[in-house]
Amino acid sequence: MKKLMVAASALMVFAAVNVQADEGQKTYQAACFACHGTGAAGAPKLGDKAAWKSRIAQGMGVMNDHAIKGFKGKTGFMPAKGGRADLSDAAVKAAVKHMVDQSK
Repeated sequence: MKKLMVAASALMVFAAVNVQADEGQKTYQAACFACHGTGAAGAPKLGDKAAWKSRIAQGMGVMNDHAIKGFKGKTGFMPAKGGRADLSDAAVKAAVKHMVDQSK
């Protein structure tokens, strides 16, 4: 019984991670692609390792904060929640994680 509970817990964690990854990709496609897919407003493009390297080095906390609250940098700007006030903080964080995962 104990092994079954551990296996079920592991499966639930795996499912939660997959849901977050799916949410991140969906949010990216719906709200982030316009800039992060094209480089508009100085946004680092998805998958551009060189453009993401220094941002990733700042840590997820800083990137999430910039994505949620907005940020003006030397080469461009990030509007709060990408200009989508309807997005939850969790959805924005999932999108940031998706972009980082695709850009390492």
